[in-house]
Amino acid sequence: MTEGEAAPAAVPEQGARNLLMRVAAALVLAPVAIAIAYAGGWLWSGLATLAASGLYVEWLMIVGMARAPAVVGSGVMALAIAGFCLALGRIEISLIVLTLGLAAVASLSPERRNWTAAGFFYAAAAEVAAVLVRLDPAWGFAALVLVLLVVWGSDIGGYFAGRGIGGPKLWPRVSPKKTWAGAIGGFAASLVIAAVFAVLGLGKAAPLLLLGGVLSIVSQLGDLFESAVKRRFGVKDSSHIIPGHGGLLDRLDGFVAAVVVAAIFGLLRGGVDGVGSGLMVW
Repeated sequence: MTEGEAAPAAVPEQGARNLLMRVAAALVLAPVAIAIAYAGGWLWSGLATLAASGLYVEWLMIVGMARAPAVVGSGVMALAIAGFCLALGRIEISLIVLTLGLAAVASLSPERRNWTAAGFFYAAAAEVAAVLVRLDPAWGFAALVLVLLVVWGSDIGGYFAGRGIGGPKLWPRVSPKKTWAGAIGGFAASLVIAAVFAVLGLGKAAPLLLLGGVLSIVSQLGDLFESAVKRRFGVKDSSHIIPGHGGLLDRLDGFVAAVVVAAIFGLLRGGVDGVGSGLMVW
């Protein structure tokens, strides 16, 4: 067998191994995330803060600013203090801390100031939104699980529809592997999840289907956004912390976009203490 004949066989084998790693990581991480989401309170705020700090550091790695200790330290410290305030329910103080943190990382950044500030804002928005959605004692857990499952369902549905059907690329310049079939498959999966919530009596069917569809689209746009940032700086994975998934940014890009939009929508309908109700109760 020549070298040219051996190469194609390695591709499916590598793809199967990557899929196995993705499944194994998901089987471990998903139940842990849901269990902590169920516990809420300090545990969920702590997880949201750790994730936001990781997102910020990985963003700095992508844009080439991770070797600036003052930028890294000031941002992580601001996110940690804000997370502590969020856990205490002091939303207004956390927003003040994050505003000061944004000013600090921007002023301390020796270069690429706009990119550094954008990364901190991205991480801070994810931290606040994730806590606000869960904060509602009546509907917070259901709302958060809906967001999580829609994002995961969009990812899984998109993966298998894209692999199985293929076809025209969605945006080849940014993400060469994503197809329109995958985008539609992910959207369809989100509708199934929303329908299950309705069947279980966790909301009305029409609003849930609309919400699930919107969050699926937003999630996929969040994925494309992160891919565009990585492509801008010539980076393939944000890190290798999660087997088969790359880094936190690679894994949470869709969730960040979806949970931020969900929090804004729930906030407009239910107020600070009723974000979950604003999403689920119609």
